[in-house]
Amino acid sequence: MLQKRIQLKYKETFNSYHQLNTTTLLQFSELLEKMAHLANLNGISETLPAIPKLPRIQRTRKTSKIIGFLSRKTENFLDQPLQTTRRVALGLASIALVGASSNTVSLAEDNGYWITDLLPVPTVENNIANEKTGTRSFVKKGLYVANLNTKNRMYRLKKYAFDLLAMADLIGPDTLNYVKKYLRLKSTVMYYDFDKVISAAAADDKQPLTSLANRLFDSFEKLEEAAKMKNLPQTESCYEDTKVILQEVMQRMA
Repeated sequence: MLQKRIQLKYKETFNSYHQLNTTTLLQFSELLEKMAHLANLNGISETLPAIPKLPRIQRTRKTSKIIGFLSRKTENFLDQPLQTTRRVALGLASIALVGASSNTVSLAEDNGYWITDLLPVPTVENNIANEKTGTRSFVKKGLYVANLNTKNRMYRLKKYAFDLLAMADLIGPDTLNYVKKYLRLKSTVMYYDFDKVISAAAADDKQPLTSLANRLFDSFEKLEEAAKMKNLPQTESCYEDTKVILQEVMQRMA
């Protein structure tokens, strides 16, 4: 009697386990089909790979044996040979996602923010470079400058001027190397932004903006040279002169 109860309990547990796996797999297959349907509605089905269909689960007969704890007799019963587990289902889904990611590059190449070649070197059209060198000593090469519209460039100029005004606490005898690096990072972007803002400005505003930019960048070069020489008194003095121009830039770009 005990053996019979144990066999029945084992059979119920075994069937429940495979029924749970079957239900989970079918639900997952329905989810993938819904995802494919949504992709078609959004018009991107041509760019995404086809989602692999999960194999149909067929019920076949297979003889299994249950050995009792108290007897050597065996009993045969019907079973579902479900070989596809949750791990396999997740693996199929990951294949679909990896395949889809291979097409994201082609979708992003033409959006204006994806670079497939070397970083472009910005050019300067207005007279804001150093007359002796033809450039500016603080300009950092290999730095990506996002191409924004004029309004956003003016906002970035104001934001970077504010950041440099907050650099006073960074200036110290052991931190001048960081001052130089931080100054070059911010001033390089401001250099190219000023050029684009001047080009887009009205005719009456071009000359005042050019004069403001030259005064700012001349001050940047002096500040960079003082920090490079690790001359703390001169760095502090140059920074005080630069702060006045930075405040003027913030007012102009407001």
